[in-house]
Amino acid sequence: MLIYAKNEVRIFDLRHLEHSTIIYESNPTRPLLRLAWNGIDANYIAALGMDVSEIIILDKRVPCIPVARLANHRAAVNGVSWAPHSAYHVCTVGDDKQALIWDIQQMPRAIDDPILAYSAGGEINSVQWGALYNDWIAITYNSSNPGSTLGYLEILRV
Repeated sequence: MLIYAKNEVRIFDLRHLEHSTIIYESNPTRPLLRLAWNGIDANYIAALGMDVSEIIILDKRVPCIPVARLANHRAAVNGVSWAPHSAYHVCTVGDDKQALIWDIQQMPRAIDDPILAYSAGGEINSVQWGALYNDWIAITYNSSNPGSTLGYLEILRV
């Protein structure tokens, strides 16, 4: 899987690299920044764009149309991590200091609200769901105090 400079998400068959499938094309003014593949159900991919406050969920069986939009962040989303034990849970983090856990089991119906939310002490930069201990999530953020250069790591129990 690859994000192209043309804002496309393409899937390649490694046996035949001359062929690929475009599964999503984003708005040219909002380039795609990160992707996260669902480790339990390989049909689902979470994608986030640069300076965008929503995550889109793509289904590789339904190219070009997001099957869900997770849009409760109030500022740019910086990271996404799928639960290692569930095909339907994903955590998103962003500049709004929020870590949000979503249950996407009701797709394709709209998913309006996360099932859990956590507020950090600063803009959250990254997230990782624990692979071995899947009831733990790690986030990193910088201090929101003016002039401070401190960075923090928090381990959250779900």
